[in-house]
Amino acid sequence: MEFTASQIAAFIDGKIIGDENAIITGVSPIESCEPGHLSFIAQERFSGFIKSAKCSVLIVSERLLTETNYPVTIIAVEDAYLSFQVLMNLYKEMQGRRSGIEQGAVFHETSSVGENVYVGAFTCVSENVKIGDESQIYPHVYIGKNVKIGKNCIIYSGVRIYDYCVVGDDCVIHSNTVIGSDGFGFQPTKDGYQKIPQLGNVVLGDHVEIGSNCSIDRGTIGSTIIGKGTKIDNLIQIAHNVKIGENNVIAAQAGIAGSTIIGDWNQIGGQVGVVGHIQIGNQVKIQAQSGVNSSAKDGEVLYGSPAINASEYRRNYVHFRNFTEIVKRISKLEENSKNIDDRE
Repeated sequence: MEFTASQIAAFIDGKIIGDENAIITGVSPIESCEPGHLSFIAQERFSGFIKSAKCSVLIVSERLLTETNYPVTIIAVEDAYLSFQVLMNLYKEMQGRRSGIEQGAVFHETSSVGENVYVGAFTCVSENVKIGDESQIYPHVYIGKNVKIGKNCIIYSGVRIYDYCVVGDDCVIHSNTVIGSDGFGFQPTKDGYQKIPQLGNVVLGDHVEIGSNCSIDRGTIGSTIIGKGTKIDNLIQIAHNVKIGENNVIAAQAGIAGSTIIGDWNQIGGQVGVVGHIQIGNQVKIQAQSGVNSSAKDGEVLYGSPAINASEYRRNYVHFRNFTEIVKRISKLEENSKNIDDRE
């Protein structure tokens, strides 16, 4: 597709500095952009590229512009990052959507779909499944019985959704993720560990996105809940009866143990481990590779394993790095003290 700078500016309410007829045929990262392409600069650390970039058009945050003329056509906006997101979403919509049930899909007669739904080949849709309008179910997906999938969802190949789970509107689930697998529930007996039946389900709120190769376990009784707007990265384990609130972000390889409750607007870094049966408040930040073994209050920043307040961790870490020298100094002080005592 080809667009002019003026057409792009109209989509994002931008102001053009330069040639409004500059042609755009593709997009590139700012570090490697080329003629005919569009890129963006939203942060001051990239502002040097405004004069050196070889692309045809740059979307730039207004606060970074200090001159009236530039060697490249500029589209000035309030926030270049958000404006670029708008353009990417528009481009995705222009690519179109599939619809209909492809040959080879197994679709139970008791299940129902809304308007403009796509179900790909070799997908299995079990009994009493309901799929909302405009949803896209790619090939090789398994959907268990009595599952409800909302409107405008995208479920990529290889996803498995177990019985009775609920997916809200506008959700995205990436390949090979499992929703509703059994929780890790076993009772020790004299004959070994006996499995506890997992009878609950998983409920995903609206606008939830889950990365690839994640496992979200069903509740033992009741539901494992992922709140509205929460975004989950790849390779994440969420155990049975966990309740995660709204608008959280959880980075790759994190694991959250059973029955933990997490509030709203939290940021959980990669490889974080959270024990079960604790509560994490709202707007908590947990640094990567932290191990959280106790509840956290609203607004806390945690670091370390076991995780403690981040400021306290950094202060203590300075001492830890100098621990050898500190031990030497203490030993020397003790030796001097002993010599004084001997003289007395």
